[in-house]
Amino acid sequence: MEEKRIAVAAIVIDDPSAVAEVNSVLHEHNDIIIGRMGIPYRERGISLISVALDASPDKISSLTGRLGHIGGVSVKAAISKK
Repeated sequence: MEEKRIAVAAIVIDDPSAVAEVNSVLHEHNDIIIGRMGIPYRERGISLISVALDASPDKISSLTGRLGHIGGVSVKAAISKK
């Protein structure tokens, strides 16, 4: 079994129509989410979401990979070493 890590995923949503799909994917992975913060930046027409995670690196990569395949969405993760 792969060891769990703590991570933070930064999600930038450039296309407002992608918000519902991003929320759906996050909801599917709610078992690994410690917390999240969303900031709608209306002046620029984008949304920013940071998500704290506790999961194996494979699960973290799976989540960020799914989010990254959504049009108008960019995502990066920083993962703890232990």
